[in-house]
Amino acid sequence: MSSFKNIIFLQIGIGISTNSFLLFFHILILILDRRPKPTDLTICHMACVHIMKLFAALYLMSPELFESLRVQNDVKCKALFYLSRVTRGLSICITCLLSVLQAITISPSTSWFAHFKHKSTSFTVHCFFCFWLLSLCLSGNILFYTVASSSNVTQARLLNVNKHCSLSSMHSIFQNLVFALTLPRDVVFVGIMLLSSSYMVLLLLRHQRRCRHLHGTSFSPRVSPERRATQTILLLVSFFVVIYWVDFILSSFLVLLWVYDPVIVFLQSFLVNIYVAISPLVLVSSDKRIIRIFQKVYYNCHMLPTFKYFQ
Repeated sequence: MSSFKNIIFLQIGIGISTNSFLLFFHILILILDRRPKPTDLTICHMACVHIMKLFAALYLMSPELFESLRVQNDVKCKALFYLSRVTRGLSICITCLLSVLQAITISPSTSWFAHFKHKSTSFTVHCFFCFWLLSLCLSGNILFYTVASSSNVTQARLLNVNKHCSLSSMHSIFQNLVFALTLPRDVVFVGIMLLSSSYMVLLLLRHQRRCRHLHGTSFSPRVSPERRATQTILLLVSFFVVIYWVDFILSSFLVLLWVYDPVIVFLQSFLVNIYVAISPLVLVSSDKRIIRIFQKVYYNCHMLPTFKYFQ
């Protein structure tokens, strides 16, 4: 079991580091770049959500790290479980929004999506507000069913997640109601991801076919930044959809059997954290602007002392 924890800790450490770098990088872009991409603000928001999710996962795996906080265990458990559930929902929503924004970005001027190109910033901010409101509301039930392990509740009704926090059993009516509310949200957003991804694949194939027709089969055009970004988003969406459905199956298995299986919980945490840790690396490695941004910062930092010297 200790080896499982070490693997999860390594994942969480990598995830926090990579998402912090991604957040810092896109803050620099939003400040220094005069024409940021429509997806930059969304990626910045996604990095913040993933950092919060990883800190919640760190507490669930090792609650003794937060024992110095002078807060009751019951309050800490409710807050961290609630944060974990909210950020899970936000991750689905923001990944979907990222896919839609990229589809809007590469869509031709004659398409219906072209009307949203100049309104993408305001459209994105409004989506953030709706996503937070939706996730906060749909995750509210976890506040009533998360308790500290030392609470005066019959132990047979508790599912111990760690030595401090447990989940109390939910009545079947409420359990079905929560399931009926959250599953349509996930299905709708995953469905939109797949539709926007299919649309982007069709656009890329059409563009590639047109280039071959104009320049011949021997022509190999250089990959444009838009096409590189589209391929990156498609990779992330495909990876996310696979991880989501495996996570959904494992979560349903734990809830239906109402048993805490360390192996299944480890697999679930590993799958969720691997997406959170790998996605910022994929996004940063495919963005050529990172070199230009750091070159600009390096140039400004070294030109300022020279300017003062000549003054």
